[in-house]
Amino acid sequence: MEGSVFTPSLEGMKHIKSPEGEMLTKPFLDVCKLILPVLDKFGSAMSLVKSDVGGNISRLEKKYETDPAKYNHLYSMVKEEVDCKTATDSSSCTNGLLWLTRAMDFLVELFRNLLAHPDWTMTESCTDSYGKTLKRFHGWIASSAFTVALKLAPDRKKFMEVIAGTGDVNADMEKFCSTFPPFLEENHKYLAKFGLDDMKA
Repeated sequence: MEGSVFTPSLEGMKHIKSPEGEMLTKPFLDVCKLILPVLDKFGSAMSLVKSDVGGNISRLEKKYETDPAKYNHLYSMVKEEVDCKTATDSSSCTNGLLWLTRAMDFLVELFRNLLAHPDWTMTESCTDSYGKTLKRFHGWIASSAFTVALKLAPDRKKFMEVIAGTGDVNADMEKFCSTFPPFLEENHKYLAKFGLDDMKA
């Protein structure tokens, strides 16, 4: 693998915004997709996150593919659903974007923990990140399932070796944690305008 497991997503982030500064649907979803191989390296500990992320990406992609010109800008789907009063439906693209963004928040927080706390086990890093991001939006069942799954997190040293590839994994992880969050923040801000940012599971 050329570079670390983060290299493709870091490259993809350069294309998320149009020259006018608009969030673009396909490049944003592509970057989220490029993070899935990182989740694979966690094994079963991240299977819930991976299926959730994958499902939300494909929901948004399907909508985008129905009319790429109309849905070129990421928020055009949200705006349309807000106008049609379907944004709060559990199967809406708005809901998909919200949960996709939250899952990415969780991963950013996890990578921050791995950088900031070299003495923490992988389970400690995951549990702390979960508590700071997804947990407050999950009901009891989802929360319990998540907590159990995170106990299956792989050995930290092995994980870091696997994701390193030929790159400087710490530098790439740091870059990921500084470059990606502003895009996620923008999603939250846009959804919050319509009071859609605090929907629970």
